[in-house]
Amino acid sequence: MATTESRVTRPDDASTWSPPLPEASGFDHLVVEAPGLRTHLAVIGAGEPVVLLHGFPQHWWQWRAVAPAMAESGYRVFCPDLRGAGWTVADDPRVGRETRLRDLLTLFDVLRIERAHLVSHDLGALTAMQLTYDHPERVRTAVQLSVPPAFMTVSPRVVPGFRHLPSFIWHRPGAPLNGIFSERYVARPMAQATIDAHLVPMRRPDIDAAVRTLTRGVVVPEGMRMARGVYRHRRLTVPTLFAFGRLDRYWNEDVMGRICRHPERYADRVEFAYVEDAAHFVTDDAPAAVADLTLDWFRRAA
Repeated sequence: MATTESRVTRPDDASTWSPPLPEASGFDHLVVEAPGLRTHLAVIGAGEPVVLLHGFPQHWWQWRAVAPAMAESGYRVFCPDLRGAGWTVADDPRVGRETRLRDLLTLFDVLRIERAHLVSHDLGALTAMQLTYDHPERVRTAVQLSVPPAFMTVSPRVVPGFRHLPSFIWHRPGAPLNGIFSERYVARPMAQATIDAHLVPMRRPDIDAAVRTLTRGVVVPEGMRMARGVYRHRRLTVPTLFAFGRLDRYWNEDVMGRICRHPERYADRVEFAYVEDAAHFVTDDAPAAVADLTLDWFRRAA
């Protein structure tokens, strides 16, 4: 639960945001202040709440073209910068497996969100997954992008999907991360200005250092739980859509068909969808398609 010390502020001074925020029209920028953490979030629209959890190495701006489409359809969309990313500031640099989950629950409480539609991508999907399994009463529907279900069967076929992890585990301060946006992960070359906007918070030493911290504290232990089959012994009760770019080299329809057989054994209601002309960074490759399939899922599954 949020404490009495938690509050929401709306900074008016542009110097509050250092480095400067990338441009995206229509968003309000808020800070949720809680003990030891100042969480930045971008908000747009009015109506039923939707919470969007960014991937790595991204932040709220990942949703710049998706969130406005949701807002136009009658939703209030919250795009937080999770701990270790964007313009969120933490007093304690340590991050454990469920640290971001606790942060997210605090956000829900401070913002008075009882239940929300939840959309996540990449690393943000791990926090979303924890919320859907441990606190399903807080989630109306879920859409998980570019990450397989927690109940997947781990086999040698999934190893290529984790080829990037060693470089993050041993990330050196100041080492460039541009390579993560290479042709292996996008359907078409990403403009340098777009890459720069995604990576601008890395100018802050604490965000740069969080590359190692998040990988070692969240990705590795949660990945080990999946490998041990922890989630195959639990049931996913939140209606969840798992969506992937059709051109994703590592998590594609062929792989899903092999590692996610008989999903009804592990979940009440799940579907799989594939976005044309998109790869891992599906919200950059095909934001309109992501918004459309997500809004359709909200309507059908709620």
